[in-house]
Amino acid sequence: MIELLYFAWVRERIGLPKEHIETQASTVAELINELIAKEDRYALAFSDLSAIRVALDQDLIDDFTASLEGVREVAFFPPMTGG
Repeated sequence: MIELLYFAWVRERIGLPKEHIETQASTVAELINELIAKEDRYALAFSDLSAIRVALDQDLIDDFTASLEGVREVAFFPPMTGG
């Protein structure tokens, strides 16, 4: 079981702040593809992956081919901007 967390407009498009799912995905990319196939709201949220950042167990990753092995939490959010 993996906990998915959604922030900012990703949360707005999906309509949930978080959820727990069972997945067969072994990478972040496979997880995203599973979600997109599940419902249109996920397809909308993940339609532009260049605008999505991901953290695995609170560690920011740059590569969607990152393994989900042993991961308990996946967070999706837009790029952060400085101010």
